[in-house]
Amino acid sequence: MSLRRFVRGQPSWSTIETVVRSVVERYDRAPAHVRFLDADNWLSTPVVIDDALFVKVISQQNTLVHALFTTGRNLGAVASGTAGFFESFQSPAEMARHELEATQKMRELGLNTPEPIEAFEAEGYGVVVFEYLPAFRSLDALDPETESWVAEELFAALRTLHDAGLAHGDLRAENVLLLDDELYFIDATSVDGDAQEGIRSYDLACALAAVEPILGTRATVAAADASYPTADLLAAADFLHFVQLRPDHDFGAAGLRSEIEHRAATE
Repeated sequence: MSLRRFVRGQPSWSTIETVVRSVVERYDRAPAHVRFLDADNWLSTPVVIDDALFVKVISQQNTLVHALFTTGRNLGAVASGTAGFFESFQSPAEMARHELEATQKMRELGLNTPEPIEAFEAEGYGVVVFEYLPAFRSLDALDPETESWVAEELFAALRTLHDAGLAHGDLRAENVLLLDDELYFIDATSVDGDAQEGIRSYDLACALAAVEPILGTRATVAAADASYPTADLLAAADFLHFVQLRPDHDFGAAGLRSEIEHRAATE
């Protein structure tokens, strides 16, 4: 059993059956074909129904793991010189409702996301239902020779989110999907709306960290510079060492900081 599966827990098959039955009944579907999705996800058990619906089953254990992650990230934010800005959840149902609402807000801004359908509770589990995106690729699977345009679209979409007073909070390559030459955001997390400056800088640092291994330092900073002023890039650079501590980011923090500072000095 993988560490991720052990930490997040695995709902019993009877629980999955109950959730699937609830979804099928809610949408008046025929008997369903169900498969687990081997996704890079610590905070839910992802299930695909009929290759049409993407369902996340969230347990109390997932909620506790999220709280532990939140504590660690807030400590990292404090170490970066700002107040902690991540928020935890009281229950699996609350966690499911937040993800649905965050996705709805992104879509209202014109950003691409899987269509959010519903969040509800079943047998003490939080359940959130989205459309299933077939044949998608994650950001780290793009071809840097022919798809470098994706980076500028990513930073432009993030700027749209920030200008609306919102944030993603968990931006990494696995949470940016490509489908039919379109970029999609998934898996936004909960952040404190009163800590906009810090979370904006953290989001931007995460985006830089996600793109740098694909395009390299100079192209990554140039793509970000098309949407963000140098002052914002410098603020994001202060969070790069914090982002580097996360196991889901592997990038050249020193090179990014150096390139950002070089751009600032030559303006």
